[in-house]
Amino acid sequence: MVTLADIFRQHGSAYQQQFGAQMLPTHHQAMAAIVRCRTAALGGHVYTCEACDHCEYRYHSCRNRHCPQCQEDKAHQWLARQEEMLLPVPYYLLTFTLPAALRPLARSQQKLIYNLLFQASAAATKQLAQDPRFLGGSVGMVGVLHTWGRNLSYHPHVHYLMPAGAWDGTVWRYGRHKRFLLPVKALSVLFRAKFRDALKKHDCFQQIPASVWSQAWVVHCQPVGRGERALRYLAPYIFRVAISNQRLVAVTEESVTFRYRPTGSRQWRLCTLSALEFIRRFLQHILPKGFVKVRYFGFFSPVQRQLFAQIRAWFTPLKPTPPPAKQEESQKTPDPLWFPRCPHCGQPLRLTKTLMPDKQRWQPP
Repeated sequence: MVTLADIFRQHGSAYQQQFGAQMLPTHHQAMAAIVRCRTAALGGHVYTCEACDHCEYRYHSCRNRHCPQCQEDKAHQWLARQEEMLLPVPYYLLTFTLPAALRPLARSQQKLIYNLLFQASAAATKQLAQDPRFLGGSVGMVGVLHTWGRNLSYHPHVHYLMPAGAWDGTVWRYGRHKRFLLPVKALSVLFRAKFRDALKKHDCFQQIPASVWSQAWVVHCQPVGRGERALRYLAPYIFRVAISNQRLVAVTEESVTFRYRPTGSRQWRLCTLSALEFIRRFLQHILPKGFVKVRYFGFFSPVQRQLFAQIRAWFTPLKPTPPPAKQEESQKTPDPLWFPRCPHCGQPLRLTKTLMPDKQRWQPP
């Protein structure tokens, strides 16, 4: 199977020789991490089966948030943590998209525009939700930033997972309309106005064509089920990278081919790009260092823990806490030195050696 690391190993040197002076430090770091991920360069452990002498090497992950090999485990961990935030109501997915005319500015002013995208969309949603014609209360939102389209094009947008309703201070209000959560046309106008007003405070506002502020901005809303189903729907959105290894089809001396599914279609198509263009498209989705791509708003915000506890209590009346169950002998925590079983004979694998990482800085081949 073709991997992103294979493409960087084969074509990373040529790309860096041609564009290295223009690359951001985060681009170099991401390439290095992805190439070294789960290889001897990062160290790891050796496990041995004492029954058949089978030996397995388990190398460490790079943990880079743009690495396609590292995100699946993080999605499972995130799901486990989010179960405590579940409310027994339907959920919706709200999507706010940055207009095409603003994308060149977003590319050059990433932190500024991405932050404004979060702030304006969240503020617009909270303000409209307070309107008694719709929800009439405080809402909770979990948001994640994405910057790519399905063919790796530059397409910044924010997804929000949002419970269907609001807290009015006393009870939960489900809203008056069953077919939608909030009116997206009104939300679009409010989102545009808040983004414009915030951007006016910065010098780059003069670079924006006046027509941007009169065109319709795209806001989409769709139901995604209840409870865990809604979280499982969002988890891939949160930890998805610009392209997964499963979508890569082939890499040659000159090109890379990958699968993508156009918006509104269920049919997969193939896209072939020059290797350098493919790398350029991927790297433009590397986020600025330290940028928080997953954010919590409203009663999901960390500063609103007391309010959220009040909402949870309204949904879940207090019940006597059952005594903790006794731990059966078979359920005791296993010896940490023992790993999953041998693929050949089924016996446990035992940790026999720790491999230290190579501290040399990665250089393109």
